[in-house]
Amino acid sequence: MMALNKYRLKHKVKEGHKGAIKAQKLLETPDRLLGVILLGNNFVNIFASSVATIIAMRLIGEAGIALAAGILTMVILVFSEVAPKTLAALHPERIAYPASFVLEPLLKLLSPLVWLVNFFANNFLRLFGVKVKRNNPDSHSLSREELQTLINEATGRLPKQYRTMLSGIMQLESITVEDVMIPKQDIYGIDVNQPIEEIVKRIVKSPFTRIPVYRDNLDEDILGVINLRKALPLLTKPDLSLKDLIKATRPGYFIPETTTLNIQLSHFNKHKRHMALIVDEYGNLQGLLTLEDLLEEIVGKFSTDTREKAFTRVHMHEDGSITFDASEFIRDLNKTYHFDLPTDGPKTLNGLIQEELETLPEVGTCLRVGNYTLEVIETSKHAIEKVNLNQIDPTQRFQ
Repeated sequence: MMALNKYRLKHKVKEGHKGAIKAQKLLETPDRLLGVILLGNNFVNIFASSVATIIAMRLIGEAGIALAAGILTMVILVFSEVAPKTLAALHPERIAYPASFVLEPLLKLLSPLVWLVNFFANNFLRLFGVKVKRNNPDSHSLSREELQTLINEATGRLPKQYRTMLSGIMQLESITVEDVMIPKQDIYGIDVNQPIEEIVKRIVKSPFTRIPVYRDNLDEDILGVINLRKALPLLTKPDLSLKDLIKATRPGYFIPETTTLNIQLSHFNKHKRHMALIVDEYGNLQGLLTLEDLLEEIVGKFSTDTREKAFTRVHMHEDGSITFDASEFIRDLNKTYHFDLPTDGPKTLNGLIQEELETLPEVGTCLRVGNYTLEVIETSKHAIEKVNLNQIDPTQRFQ
């Protein structure tokens, strides 16, 4: 009974399995269930010992006591304890469901005696601070980490794609929008102060369906977001004006950078939006998040994701090292190349190196982060541009 899988038992109950229904009812009061099982078990063992001793004494006298004790101990251990309990542990459903039809009426029949035994047993446990609770709904609940372990172990029963999706859903509450956003410098937007011809070209060439519209600077004056479904029909107008495009924009949807992905997913659905502009605690624009970016954390990268193009700039070397743009997100590198770079601090290679060194390093600077060496290959005035990453043996001493 105790070896039954609680979740499989619930599934059987939902299917209307009579044995499972009775077993679940018995397991709701484990102290009473154990009481009736142990009462029956001990009664049979003691009764058998008494009868065997009496028979042995009548047959061979006083020497029969020792002989009966030895033989009966072996018989009880093999046929009453080890063998049946091993069988029940290996096949709990085959044993527990039929047994519940016997245990239920037996419990009703012996309920006064079971109550008396449990009364003394439970009060004895209370002396040691043990509280015997019944119908505790959380007694068999799984933590998030335990559930993640179950997903990882379901190799033969769940396709890899489904396991990846379930793991992605489990991790949504521990990832913030800042971790997966498109950084401000990479946002593809439209400046309304440009000539109308340039704006039209930018709309036509856009790889995105929604484009932020701003005046002069993304940080200062964001007018809204324009949907290509509304913008493209306007481009056919011979007298297209800037006012027509601005009129077609929708006000921007701003969210704080600390919002977790599970919360933001529900917010996207609630507000009927597919794009959000991310701001810090001072209201400064930090980046952009789309519903597609969020869903990729669950189902993996879409083939149409334009950020995949970033990995075309990766250069593999014969010595096993790889050169990346320093603006690459650490989480993306970890997922794509199965690295184990730290993700609890800076989000990019550029930020990671600058945090470690506490300065903007010169070209040729090399440092070790965990089991990786990072060498600065190229820098600009304010940031690191290229980084050469090499994975090393964790036992190797870094020079």
